[in-house]
Amino acid sequence: MTTPDPAPDTISGAAPPARRSAWNSTPNKVLILLCFMYLIFYIDRVNISTAAPLIKTDLGLSNTALGFAFSAFAYPYAVFQLIGGWLGDKFGPRWTLGVSGLVVCISTALTGAVGGLAALVLVRLALGFGEGAAFPTATRAMAAWLPASRWGFAQGVTHSASRIGNALTPPMIAWLITLLSWRGSFVVLGGASLIWMAVWVWFFRDDPRRHPRITVAELEGLSSGRPAAAVRAPVPWLRLARRVLPVTAVDFCYGWTLWLFLSWIPSFFFHNFHLNLAHSAFFSSGVFLSGVIGDTLGGVISDRILRRTGNLRRARCWVISGGLFGGFLFMIPVVLMHDLAVVTLCLSLAFFCVELVVAPIWAVPMDIAPRYAGSASGIMNFGFGLAGIISPFVFGYVIDVTGSWTVPFLASIVLLLVGAGLALRLRPDQPLLDPVPGALAGRA
Repeated sequence: MTTPDPAPDTISGAAPPARRSAWNSTPNKVLILLCFMYLIFYIDRVNISTAAPLIKTDLGLSNTALGFAFSAFAYPYAVFQLIGGWLGDKFGPRWTLGVSGLVVCISTALTGAVGGLAALVLVRLALGFGEGAAFPTATRAMAAWLPASRWGFAQGVTHSASRIGNALTPPMIAWLITLLSWRGSFVVLGGASLIWMAVWVWFFRDDPRRHPRITVAELEGLSSGRPAAAVRAPVPWLRLARRVLPVTAVDFCYGWTLWLFLSWIPSFFFHNFHLNLAHSAFFSSGVFLSGVIGDTLGGVISDRILRRTGNLRRARCWVISGGLFGGFLFMIPVVLMHDLAVVTLCLSLAFFCVELVVAPIWAVPMDIAPRYAGSASGIMNFGFGLAGIISPFVFGYVIDVTGSWTVPFLASIVLLLVGAGLALRLRPDQPLLDPVPGALAGRA
């Protein structure tokens, strides 16, 4: 009796490898690539905050001017949450993210060549254009390449990678500055974006069915029989905005605090506690590392609640609200005390709680409108971009006016409490329905 040949398992018809570990699957390789994107793009975004004391001195800037330069990134970033999400839906994540990576590379490298405030603002604007389309488009890729039961985890682990970038950036930039100057550090980091872009365009495919390495079993495990990436229907902008704008408001409340951390925490330790650059980088990294845990844990908790209860409001809204409320509680001692150890601990706990929000809040647009995940998440993250325009500038201006590094934290405390209340009113359990049943399926 002969042993039958192994059944073809890949789309190309070739026999599958004898064994493929879970993390060696093609969808998980896509997820790992997205993790590297979040890591690199966040390093390129926040590296300026570590180098800020040297940039401020070298270019002769005030805190208000420096805050304006921080905010410059967020103007195109906010706009491109909408445009970029639509581009990702229309043209697909492969080339949308490829172009984004190229723009990030060029703008990061050119930051090392600036000679004044105007040039610094211009390169930060360019960086905002490059990164603005990235995260809504990455959400589009997740919707196509991962089953719905893993969306919370995927958002959590990718954003954890971004917080690893936040934690690595202060000591990395401090080290690169000692070797190359602050200008040289930006050139080196620009090269990392270029490498990622080349690998992404080479490996990724918008439609999982067209990937040469995808298997039948992997396709069957995706969220639907037909990949989300295959849909090219017009985006119902008005209906979509009505459903997602409440999430946008919560994202603004969350984003205000995150931008504060990303832009000013290294300078806060440097100036408020009179630490040198290396020590301020050390304490900043400790704070940002707590966010790595929060990001992953928020996604795991959200998905676990969903599996156990089947209740999307509990899985998403309760985790979002609890995280924002925890951040509110732990931010209060920051404005009341001046002990370095206590303030560092409270900032770390506040950042941990706030980062519990990330995975479930990014999963909500996917729950509401999986067909338009890029556009829906772009509408949501417009709130984050808007907070990025206002928060860093206001923080710097208040420091210049009051001379205090603690007073600007008050706005963050208030908005965290407001966001916790608003989060309980979100309805991820009510998906956006097609106006005519089957209309989109018939046009695909």
